[in-house]
Formats: sequence, structure tokens, C-alpha cells
Amino acid sequence: MQLTLEGARFDVLDEGTGPAIVLLHGFPLSKETWDAQAAALQPHARVIRFDFRGLGTSGVTPGPYLMESLAGDVAGVLDALEIERAVIAGHSLGGYVAFAFYRMFAERCLGLGAVCTRASADEPAAAAAREELATLAEAQGIGPVAAAFLPRYFAPRVYAESPAQVARARAIIERTDPRGAAAMLRGMAARVSSEDLLAEIDVPACVIAGREDAIVPVAEARALAAALPNAAFELLDCGHFALFESPDGVSRELLDLVARASAAISSARP
Repeated sequence: MQLTLEGARFDVLDEGTGPAIVLLHGFPLSKETWDAQAAALQPHARVIRFDFRGLGTSGVTPGPYLMESLAGDVAGVLDALEIERAVIAGHSLGGYVAFAFYRMFAERCLGLGAVCTRASADEPAAAAAREELATLAEAQGIGPVAAAFLPRYFAPRVYAESPAQVARARAIIERTDPRGAAAMLRGMAARVSSEDLLAEIDVPACVIAGREDAIVPVAEARALAAALPNAAFELLDCGHFALFESPDGVSRELLDLVARASAAISSARP
């Protein structure tokens, strides 16, 4: 379905029944990256997916796209669908937004899933690199963005053994509007750390890491899980793109997260 929120157009999928879970995609990707997990979750949960502004088939608006603005978009989609509370799960960029959502709307968060993501802000060099890449995207199109991200997405063996996965990711990236990619890069560069928030996140959580993730080291993911009061940790044999490389493992952990969140709600009822 198409939703227009404060002048921005969003492409939204609403599938299944049960407790709601929102699946937030990575950069520069789209909601389709969650296809396998959505199929596994739908018999047990109401699965909400949408393309972030400027990415996928959602509309491009002026940037930068701050994580707080994107979290507001999540709340707006939930409002439009008349969903009061949901589990929020994010892959990479989606994880940044999930943490921002909790900071702004903790009372609406039933659980938190962090897939190959981090809570820290960019170091100055990383932020500068994002700004440089944003400028290149505006001048040259999406090609430089694909060249910067695609070689780091997958475990090394995947490029030779599963070229179809790489080709699928490339196709999603190449459909991205470079204006939206540039605005998102600048928003990610400007994001604040969520590390101060972690001890307060007492809802059920899970942290999923890739053993060969070239973007988020395993040690950082373990530290993230340790800092969350109620988090499960799962290490999968994959790179950064766990959704494609280890789809069943990610689905299993998210199903467990939904079950834990539902149990927490039931135990809290008088």
C-alpha cells in the first residue's frame, strides 16, 4: 500500500496476523531484503515493512535524513495502521533507526532486534567518508555507492559460491535514487551514539552478528548484547548481509524475539 505522511510517500507491506513486528532494512537497500524472514514470521505475527524515505520505492524528500526523522516515520506508519505497540527489528541502518525509535517512543516498543548493526556513532573519518560518498552519488549516480558497499556485504566465499545473492543485492542497490542515497549517507554520518541508552532498554532484545561481518566486528556485537539488560546473542556463519546469507537463522531468532515479547506482555497483565 501507499501511505503519504507529512508530504513523504511510503511503500508499505502489512502481512500476517498477531503481535506486530516492524522490519527495518539496511542501506542502500529496500524492504524486499526481508522477504525470507517476513514469510517465516507471517504465520505468527503481523509483519510490517516499508522502504525508508529516499530508498526503495518510497519518495525522495530533501535531506539529510536524520535517524530521529526516520524513527518518526516508523511511528507515523504504525499510526496509519492503527498499531499502538510493536517489536522493532533493524538490519544495519535499520538498527540505527530502531535505537532512535526506542529513545523517542520507548512506550511503543515491545522488543528490539539488532541485526548486524551497532549503537555507536561514526568516528570522524567514517563520517567524512560518508559525506564524500554522498557528494559522489549526487555527481555520478548510484555507481560509487554500490562500489563502496557491495564488496563488504557478504562473507568472502559468497562472491564465488552464491553469485545470485550478490546479483540480487546489486539490483536493489542500483535501483536506488542517488539523491535519496546521498541524503541517507549524510543522516547516518550525523547520527548520535545510542550507547547511553542501552542500559535502559529493558524490553526483550536480540543481537544477531555475522562471524565474517566486514562492517560490524563480532566483538562489537557481543559488547552490544552484553550492554542490553534482556538480550539474546546469536552468531551466524555469514557476513554483514545475514538476511540473505543465513535467512533461517535470522528468522529463528526473530520468531524467538516475538515469542519473548508476547510472553512479557502476558506476564505484565494483572
